[in-house]
Amino acid sequence: MSVASVIVDVAAKQTDRAFDYAIPDKWKGIIVPGMRVVVPFGPRKVQGFVVALKEEAEVKRVKPIADLLDLTPVLTPELLEVGHWLTEKTLCFMISAFQVMLPAAMKAKYDKELSLLSKEAYEQLHEQVKPFFQSRSSLKWSEVEKTAAAPAFHRDIQKGLIEVVYVVKNKGNKKTAKGVKLNQGLEDIQQFMSELNKQAEKQKQVLSFMLDRNEEVAIKEIAEGLQITSAPIKALITKGLLAETEIEIYRDPYQDRYFTPSKPFQLTDEQAEAIAPILHDIEENLHDVFLMYGVTGSGKTEVYLQSIDQVLKKGKEAIMLVPEISLTPQMVKRFKERFGSKVAVLHSGLSTGEKYDEWRKIQRKEVSVVVGARSAVFAPFENLGLLIIDEEHETSYKQEENPRYHARNVAIYRGQHHQCPVILGSATPTLESFARAQKGVYKLLTLKQRMNKSSMPSVDIVDMREELRGGNRSMFSTMLFEKMKDRLEKGEQIVLFLNKRGHSSFVMCRDCGYVPTCEHCEISLTYHRYQNKLKCHYCGHEEHVHTECPECHSEHIRFFGSGTQKVEEELTKVLPEARVVRMDVDTTSRKGAHEKLLNKFASGEAQILLGTQMIAKGLDFPNVTLVGVLTADTMLNLPDFRASEKTFQLLTQVSGRAGRHKLPGEVVIQTYTPEHYSIQLASQHDYDAFYKQEMEIRKMHKYPPFFYLALVTVSHENIAKVVSVTDKISQYLRQKLSPQTTILGPVASPIAKIKDRYRYQCMLKYKLEPSLIPLLKYILERYQAEMQKENLTITIDLNPYSMM
Repeated sequence: MSVASVIVDVAAKQTDRAFDYAIPDKWKGIIVPGMRVVVPFGPRKVQGFVVALKEEAEVKRVKPIADLLDLTPVLTPELLEVGHWLTEKTLCFMISAFQVMLPAAMKAKYDKELSLLSKEAYEQLHEQVKPFFQSRSSLKWSEVEKTAAAPAFHRDIQKGLIEVVYVVKNKGNKKTAKGVKLNQGLEDIQQFMSELNKQAEKQKQVLSFMLDRNEEVAIKEIAEGLQITSAPIKALITKGLLAETEIEIYRDPYQDRYFTPSKPFQLTDEQAEAIAPILHDIEENLHDVFLMYGVTGSGKTEVYLQSIDQVLKKGKEAIMLVPEISLTPQMVKRFKERFGSKVAVLHSGLSTGEKYDEWRKIQRKEVSVVVGARSAVFAPFENLGLLIIDEEHETSYKQEENPRYHARNVAIYRGQHHQCPVILGSATPTLESFARAQKGVYKLLTLKQRMNKSSMPSVDIVDMREELRGGNRSMFSTMLFEKMKDRLEKGEQIVLFLNKRGHSSFVMCRDCGYVPTCEHCEISLTYHRYQNKLKCHYCGHEEHVHTECPECHSEHIRFFGSGTQKVEEELTKVLPEARVVRMDVDTTSRKGAHEKLLNKFASGEAQILLGTQMIAKGLDFPNVTLVGVLTADTMLNLPDFRASEKTFQLLTQVSGRAGRHKLPGEVVIQTYTPEHYSIQLASQHDYDAFYKQEMEIRKMHKYPPFFYLALVTVSHENIAKVVSVTDKISQYLRQKLSPQTTILGPVASPIAKIKDRYRYQCMLKYKLEPSLIPLLKYILERYQAEMQKENLTITIDLNPYSMM
């Protein structure tokens, strides 16, 4: 007897293990680990992943596998191992770890079908149910659930007259087209062609076209190629010379674009020095983690491209991660120009179908390079030669829901498995990475010079408090405004950066201080002018704008703070001649909008690019000579120990957009706290001094990289329940962990309520705690029943990036 161990698609503690299923004879030798199957689980059928095969089952009676979803494994043996490792490291369920590695199109969808058990049962059906089964014996539950007959259906299901069948729909639909292939041997076809009369000239053309190609061809392609209708092709199918087939077509997001092939550049001495140890590792199949610490514009991308080139020459594959969508258009262009069709691209701007097709190209070994956001780190390559994480300090590499993995850790784990190098690149590495490089855990590669020797831009800091005292109430300081006018006259371009979206941060009554907040989350609402609405950026709740204060009925209710829409309005008032491109979540939510806006700026149609942090990184425009940061402090005031680090990184990245080519660049930073060290040192482009100062603060307050963190968050609709559970958990941990470990809390989370659920948390700071993971696992098990029955949520984040 052959048995498969299957992890089923039910995310719960009791099911978080492999279940045994018998392999039916017809699939023996076909089913292998890594395939998805459909299995009976209780009353329903669910999707599952085969993780192992064995001879004997551990229980007497095993049910057989019901259906096979894949003909080739979707997870390689290595990815199955990565899945097991993820469950250990992030405390998630096995099924979540496997699901996260696959494109969204492959997440199973479940349909409920209702079928009538017998003809006799029809007579006993409820009067409201009978009409549905008059002319058929089964129907979808979705047809009934919204109708008045639903309760009657429930009654008949309970009586056993109607059976509920769960159907697993595999959503990863391939896009196919009708095609044909030759259905006879060469001699028969040649003889047939010689016997054809003059009128059938077109059938002859089709057959000779097919003989030349000797493979499946789409009917549309033949018709277009020979400029004929499909009639002669259909005639040949009827005569049995051609057979109809279904051909898979890829949805290629870049099919209409032509990329001019590019050649590698001559490396500078500094770049050549940095690439040498990487090439040595690639040659010798060694695993090292390199931290490439290079100032903005120092040519890190060219080093990546030439390293990948070396990997491809050895017949291996490479993964290149970039932070979310902000980098893709320019980055994709550079990769497609260098490596052509060997590149697959995975990012959130693609449709579900496009992502699925790009993933299939990787699985079928049709490409050897993947460029993508966080989840591309799980690309199903089996012969990896290099992994690169560009802008490694970006927080978008950390997933904020289960499994809470960090792409950097997954990349290093896979690098060890494949014995290949991993490159982390950044102008402002995280303190954790830089500290590891200082200790020699990572190898440090430094690029201190910008390409073509252009100097770093000069930075001016403007104290906005002084501007206010001087009577300037606008968003632009006198200095920034003068410089903007000067650039527009010279025909140069400007980038303006603002750290938030929407129109104003919040609305406030000037008489009594009332601020409208979301009734489901304890967060002030943001004003969006185009719809004239107040919106909650957490749960999406919307309401109309008040004309008078609901508390004191004063009419002095005003907007405070400034969002991108408001800056755009002000710009059109003070510089009416300037054309502005605004980039934020609202203007780039439509597919392809991102690229259109950037192209408009690149072609010089607009002189000012105004945006939120999506414009801070990786963009390279030769004509940009001025960068203005409108409010440098928005990040500094967040309750997050990384606030100064994030501010420093952001300011350095934004300033790096100026003067990257022949024209010198200038940066103006407007701030209400000009004396803060992160702003001062960012203006001097001095990462080393910032690193020293920030490390002292982290050491004093016991934060990473000196200590590890774990954050336990509890949420529920009832505040008393939340407080008591969080309290019990922190008491339990205090008893069990060593005195060197600090436990802070329980306290209310910085955002104390989201979507009507109260949130409390406790934070652990520890150095060595071998028993921590088992203890946290025990806590999750102990509260399992309450989490299911009472809608209690406990989340554990072992390296939190978001403290909110």
